[in-house]
Amino acid sequence: MSRTGTTLEAARSRRPIPKTMRAGVFREKGIVRVEEVPVPEVRDGEALIKVAACGVCGTDIKKIFHRYVEPPQILGHELAGTVVAVGRGVSKWKQGDRVMSFHHVPCGKCFYCERRLFSQCKQYKTTGLTAGFTPNGGGFAEYVKAMPWVAERGIVAVPENVSFEEATFIEPINTILKAVEKARVTAGETVLVIGCGPIGLQLLMVAKLAGPRLYTSDPMAERRAKSLRLGAIESFDPSGGKLVEEIQARTEGRGADAVLVAVAHPAVVVEALAAARPGGRVLLFAANDPVTRIEFPAAAVGIDEKEILGSYSAAVDIQEAAADLVLRKKLPVMDIVTHRFPLDRIQDALELAARPTEESLKVLITHG
Repeated sequence: MSRTGTTLEAARSRRPIPKTMRAGVFREKGIVRVEEVPVPEVRDGEALIKVAACGVCGTDIKKIFHRYVEPPQILGHELAGTVVAVGRGVSKWKQGDRVMSFHHVPCGKCFYCERRLFSQCKQYKTTGLTAGFTPNGGGFAEYVKAMPWVAERGIVAVPENVSFEEATFIEPINTILKAVEKARVTAGETVLVIGCGPIGLQLLMVAKLAGPRLYTSDPMAERRAKSLRLGAIESFDPSGGKLVEEIQARTEGRGADAVLVAVAHPAVVVEALAAARPGGRVLLFAANDPVTRIEFPAAAVGIDEKEILGSYSAAVDIQEAAADLVLRKKLPVMDIVTHRFPLDRIQDALELAARPTEESLKVLITHG
């Protein structure tokens, strides 16, 4: 018993668990500083994970650069690593297990969970993964603690033949699979993915599995080229203002059956609605900030019967299926990783993710 109420297995590990660790701490708008902070104390039912890698998500960028959350916080929720300690009562995991962890897990029995609206569950909204301060993922630190409900139902085993970097995609691919299913993408349909950043390209990968005809758009030539290599039939530069015309020309004037929007800009929603056929679906993936307001022609919905759908975060009931896509290497997720930064350079990583170049896509933080 090396900590109160906790059975620690560090004695059997090659390296003892330190009392402090390095972490990228969000301190002020746009600024994350590497600091020395306490390693989280592990209590009954909890697990401590030594983080090996963590992806930088668009929500991290919004929270940090727009200050949608109040500092100090340690962000980062696309993480994978090794279990180094468990609390009493934890039977699923032991020291040395290679894992990834979700940061949200629903209760499974409330009004929303019964209707598969897991992200609206009160418990789901309570973050269960932390590196300190207000719980918010914690993958930008060397260690994170999974709270009991996450340790019990939100951790996934990672086999030896899957790298920790690959495993960081399990959480985002879950959110992507949920979105594609919600958009009801089916074989033979025409689907347009707007935005070929990391999220747009993951939407493309997962949608491709359903067998539609896939088109993409992005103002960056290299990103358009990448989408073609990943399965798009054609990719368009929307800068010329002819995206809708191009899609209609390939669908006998109808428009796309579904449009998946991976760009957080109100004007893109109007274009997406115009690109969708009457009765078509527009799935907004990136519209998840608390301040953006979107205006669109009412007739697009009220007369043309187009649907606007939202999809937020992960779904626990597809956890195994989504993980399988990554763990069995059914998706070329590593093809979109372009940059890796050590924790000491986390500010550079965040700046690049916030202001991407032609060459940059997915950015990872790696813990040596």
